Amino acid sequence: MERRLTAILAADVVGYSRLMGTDEAGTLAALKGHRRECLEPKIAEHKGRIVKLSGDGMLIEFSSVVNAVACAAEIQRGMLARNEGLPRSRRIELRIGIHLGDVIVEEGDIFGDGVNVAARLEGLADPSGIAVSSSVRDQVGSRLDLGFVEKGEYSLKNIAPNIRVYTVALGDAAARQEPETAGATLETGYELSIGVLPFTNMSHDPEQEYFSDGITEDIITDLSKISRLHVVARNTVFTYKGKAVKVKQAAHELGVRFILEGSVRKVGARVRITGQLIDAQTGGHLWADRYDRDLTDIFAIQDEITHAIVDQLKIKLLPEEKKAIESDPTTSVEAYTYYLRGRQFSHTWTRSYLLLARRMFLKAVELDPNYARAYAGIAECECAIRDWHEKEFPLESIFEMSSKALALDPNLAEAHASRGLALTHDGQTEEAGREFRQALALSPSLYEANLYYGRFLFAQGRFQEAVQFFKRAAEIRTDDYFSPIHLMNCYLSLGVEAERQRWARIGIERAKTALERHPENASPAHRGALALAHLGEGDRAKEWAARALAVDPDDIVAQYNAACVHSLLGESERALDLLEAVVPQSSSYHLLWFKQDSDLDPIRDHPRFRALLNSIRGLHA
Repeated sequence: MERRLTAILAADVVGYSRLMGTDEAGTLAALKGHRRECLEPKIAEHKGRIVKLSGDGMLIEFSSVVNAVACAAEIQRGMLARNEGLPRSRRIELRIGIHLGDVIVEEGDIFGDGVNVAARLEGLADPSGIAVSSSVRDQVGSRLDLGFVEKGEYSLKNIAPNIRVYTVALGDAAARQEPETAGATLETGYELSIGVLPFTNMSHDPEQEYFSDGITEDIITDLSKISRLHVVARNTVFTYKGKAVKVKQAAHELGVRFILEGSVRKVGARVRITGQLIDAQTGGHLWADRYDRDLTDIFAIQDEITHAIVDQLKIKLLPEEKKAIESDPTTSVEAYTYYLRGRQFSHTWTRSYLLLARRMFLKAVELDPNYARAYAGIAECECAIRDWHEKEFPLESIFEMSSKALALDPNLAEAHASRGLALTHDGQTEEAGREFRQALALSPSLYEANLYYGRFLFAQGRFQEAVQFFKRAAEIRTDDYFSPIHLMNCYLSLGVEAERQRWARIGIERAKTALERHPENASPAHRGALALAHLGEGDRAKEWAARALAVDPDDIVAQYNAACVHSLLGESERALDLLEAVVPQSSSYHLLWFKQDSDLDPIRDHPRFRALLNSIRGLHA
C-alpha cells in the first residue's frame, strides 16, 4: 500500500441536474469544450494529474499545493470569462475544494480522508469560488497574489476533527459575475429552481418512513410538472435524508434558489404535515403552514402545498399544468398507502420481498381498480420474479397488467418500463427497446427504467451503452447495490480495470449497509460477495456467499451468484456443481445472461459448462 502527502483538488458543476434537464446535449458539449480548452491546459501547465472524471466533477492531484491553488484560481477566472454574455440557463459554473493531506494510492486512483476532505470543501465553496482547508492556506501563505477569507470551523461528514475553512479571493475577476436578483422573478431564459428536502418522519416509528418518503416524492413529481420551475431530482435531494441540513449550504450544493422542507406525522387515521419554503439567498421564509387533517385529506394537502409554492414564486400555470397537478393517481388513501408499501418492498429485489410487494399492489387495485401505478407495479414484480422462475407467472398475465396501466395512463413511465420487461421475456427485442426508451423519455430519472434498460443492453453484449444507464440508476438511488455490481461486470468485459475496481468497492459498501439494515435478506450478501471476488478478497467473498445460501438456500439467484464467485476465484468444480443445480430451474432470459456474464469466463471453455449451455437450449427449444 502506497501512501503520500499530496494536494487534492475536487471540482464539480453547480446545478448540473438543472442544466442537464434544460439541455442535455448542449450541456455535455459545453462541458467537454470547457474541459478541453480551459481546464485540461491549466491542469497540465501546473503539473497536475487528473485522477478521475465523473459526469459533473473532477478529482485532480498536485505535488505542489501552491500549484494547486494557482491552477484553481486560473480555472475560475477562465470560466468567468467564458461565461460572460451567456444567459444564466447556459452558464457552467464550478465549485472547487482543495486540501493538503495524506492519501492511499492504488492503481492510479487515490483514497482516504485527504480526498474526502477536498470533496467536502468543494461542497462549501460558492459558485465560481474556491474553498480550502487551513493546511492549504498555511502552506500557500503570501506566495500567490491571492487573498484568503476565513469562513470558520466546520464539522464535515465522516471527518473526525473540525476543519477550519477559507475561501480564495479572486480579485477583480470575480466582480464580473452578475449579482443574484433580489426578488423571486424570472430572468430571460432562466428558470426558478427549487430543492424539496426529504420530509422528516415524526411518527416515532421507523416503519412509517415509507409514508413520509412517498409524500416527498409526490410533491417533487407535482412540482416537476411545472415547465418554468426547475426541480432537483429525487435521487439528489434524498442524499440529505436523516441529516442536519444548513439551508444555504444545501441550496448552493443543489444549485437552487429555493428550498422546501417539512415533516410528516401519521397516527392512526390522522396526519399532520408541516412545510416551509425558504429563499436561500436571503434566508427568509416565504411561506410556512401546518395541516392537521384526516388521512383521507392527504391528496388535498399535497395539492395545497404545491399551489402555495406556485403562488409564492408568482408562477402562472398553463391550463394543462394545472390539470396535471390536480389529477391525483388515486382517490383512495388506503390504496395509496398499500402502493407506497409495495414500492418499498419491491426495491429489495428478492423473490420473497417481490411477492410481498405484489400482494401490496394487488390490494391497492382491489381498493381502486383505476390505479395505473399499482397495475404497473404488479407487472414489474411478476417480470422480476420471472427472470429466474419462468413458470411462476405467465406472460399473458404480465401483458394484461401493463396494458391496464397504459389504458388508464398512456404517459405512465412505469407502465412502459414494465411492458418493456414483458416484451424482453417474449423475445420481442426491438419492441422492448422502444418501450424502455419511451419510459426514459417520459421520466429520465425513473430508477426502474434506467436499471431495466441497462440490463436489456447488457444481455445483448452492448456493455458500453449499458454503462450510462447503470450509472444513472446508481445515482438515482444511493442505496442501490445492483447497478454497481452490473457496472463492475460491464467494465470487466470492456477491460477497464480501474473502473471495475471502483464500482466493486462502491457495491461492497452499499451491500454492507443493506445487510446491516436487513440481515435476513440474502440479496446484498450474494451480490456483495461478487464484488469481493472481483477485488480478490477470496475468503470474505466465500463467507458472504455462504451467508446468502444459509439465509435463503432455495434462492436461485444466490446459487447462481455463488457459482460466479467460485468461478472468479478459480474453483471451477464448485462453481459448476452450483450451476448444474441452478440450470433446470432457469429461464430463457437466463440463457442470454449466461452468454454475456464475464464472471463465468474462467470456466466458459470447461466441457461441463458447454454441456450446461446445451442443456438450457434443449430446455427452451
